[in-house]
Amino acid sequence: MPKVTMIPATVNSLTHLPKASVQKRRVAGYARVSTDSDEQFTSYEAQVDYYTRYIQSKPEWDFVRVYTDEGISGTNTKRREGFKEMIADALAGKIDLIVTKSVSRFARNTVDSLVTIRKLKENGVECYFEKEGIYTFDGKGELLITIMSSLAQEESRSISENITWGQRKSFADGKIHLAYKHFLGYKKGEDGRPAIVEEEAVVVRLIYRLFLDGKTQAEICRYLEDLEIPSPSGKAKWSKTTVTSILTNEKYKGDALLQKSFTVDFLQKKTKLNEGEVPQYYVEGSHPAIIEPDEWNHVQAEFARRKALGNAYSGKSVLSAKLVCEDCGGFFGSKVWHSTDRYRRTVWQCNNKFKGGERCLTPTVDTETVQQLFIKAYNQMMGNRKQIIEDCELMRKKLTDFKSLDADIERHLEETQIVAELVKAAVKDNAVTAQSQEAYLKKYESLTKRYETAAAELARLQNLRTLRSQKDKAVALYIRTLKKQPTVLSEWNDTLWTVMVEKAIVHRNSEITFVFYNGTKVKVRQ
Repeated sequence: MPKVTMIPATVNSLTHLPKASVQKRRVAGYARVSTDSDEQFTSYEAQVDYYTRYIQSKPEWDFVRVYTDEGISGTNTKRREGFKEMIADALAGKIDLIVTKSVSRFARNTVDSLVTIRKLKENGVECYFEKEGIYTFDGKGELLITIMSSLAQEESRSISENITWGQRKSFADGKIHLAYKHFLGYKKGEDGRPAIVEEEAVVVRLIYRLFLDGKTQAEICRYLEDLEIPSPSGKAKWSKTTVTSILTNEKYKGDALLQKSFTVDFLQKKTKLNEGEVPQYYVEGSHPAIIEPDEWNHVQAEFARRKALGNAYSGKSVLSAKLVCEDCGGFFGSKVWHSTDRYRRTVWQCNNKFKGGERCLTPTVDTETVQQLFIKAYNQMMGNRKQIIEDCELMRKKLTDFKSLDADIERHLEETQIVAELVKAAVKDNAVTAQSQEAYLKKYESLTKRYETAAAELARLQNLRTLRSQKDKAVALYIRTLKKQPTVLSEWNDTLWTVMVEKAIVHRNSEITFVFYNGTKVKVRQ
């Protein structure tokens, strides 16, 4: 029988160090708190102090440092810079052992915990979880860590659900919370509600006025930068996104739309724009307004107009995309004549004047002429203000008479529901009863076509109702605007032009017809 001699292992399979080695282990601590509150900060300081003393008290350990993360959730490792730095140092061979309070401090995500621990283990780095008494090089370590990480993850899910419930309850109660640090114009008041910061509110009002005066977001940015007004984040440079956000945020008119976005995954903290998946809450008059509601609504209407125009709106002048050619229906654009001599002047002419085979015969007009004729048309229209308001009120009554329309909507809704049930019944019957498939398909296609016809008509009627409701709001806004304006205008006003005039049609004989937003048309000439 052959003689077998065992040659004992001389190297630790996990640490890759000689078994007889008395080399000290390089040890680091890890501390994390998940909020920035004062109480948690005290806990954070205590953790750092404790692990510094704990590691230094072990003669067989060499203290490396305590890695930390403040105000960071443990549900994933992506935003934990201290944690990522510690793992990088460990994989680079600078750490032999990591000591932390518990599995939940390391990560509340089971997958993150196991992936990280296995990666460290492959590189000879051990972790010690003090609360659970688990060493990862121990044979039962991974099983215990899996169990503890799963419990920590479940705890995190429960906490997330409780927080979400609390937030939605707060929304339902009409309580609003702003990111005051980067929210221009408001601070947190003594009663917990937003309070106006007047020196910042002046900037907000300026932005709204500039927009209604015809400026684009990019031009507003340049204007604010020239005045050396810092952005909400304190930067010298303004972005179009910031200006757009200020111009479209309903909180500036004293209202608040709550739950615009929501958290999809509590582990990844991924948020999504709320497109109807969860309830939203609109709170009217929740706090003091910086911008008058009507002015805010005028800005939204102007936004919609410019968006519909696309590149046709240049922003070079408040007259852009409002002067229309009688001949072709195209817009007038500004042109510079005698650009290099003392006779230089800017005029407006049809953009299609020299395009195609047939030239437009409408004349060129200058800015001063348009302004003078607008003042004339405005004063003529305001002379009949009482009658115009009465006509607008009558129009509103017709627009909001939904009795017949609602009956049609209800009838088509019922039709779609009935046909949907018939389709289900046909499919179920075909599944359990032997029948001609040709006859079944013919019946199925007939029902499907009937459903699609009813659904299309239902969508058309619902869209019509929405459009009429929007038109009613626009007319109501026009009435309020009309009542606020002076009966006689003596000088040009950019904002008045923006909020009152839909378009101005230039005729061949130099007359201009001003079409106001309520549909009133006034033709004037010099």
